Amino acid sequence: MTDGYIMVLITVSKPEEGEAIAKKVVVEGLAACCNIVSGLRSIYSWEGKLCNEPEALCIFKTRASMFDRLKDRIKELHSYKVPEIISIDIKNGLAEYLGWIDESTKG
Repeated sequence: MTDGYIMVLITVSKPEEGEAIAKKVVVEGLAACCNIVSGLRSIYSWEGKLCNEPEALCIFKTRASMFDRLKDRIKELHSYKVPEIISIDIKNGLAEYLGWIDESTKG
């Protein structure tokens, strides 16, 4: 294992936006993979208004040391003014899968 592993969650307005972001960051070696989950509904407060919007959830897997670079790249590519970009530590996982994350990311 390296320095640790994380899942990075972002929401996007539509799956196609998530796919475009995912392809770029995976090719650039900032994440090993991304799962895109369609059909979400997000209810949130924004600029004093209650919003109720369809979204898609993107789940990236990467090394913890890659977070800042991944976050900055997602911000560049994302259509939202303030995108959700949060990380969750991966405490345990299949050693071979975690090794694949190492091999698939450049850092």
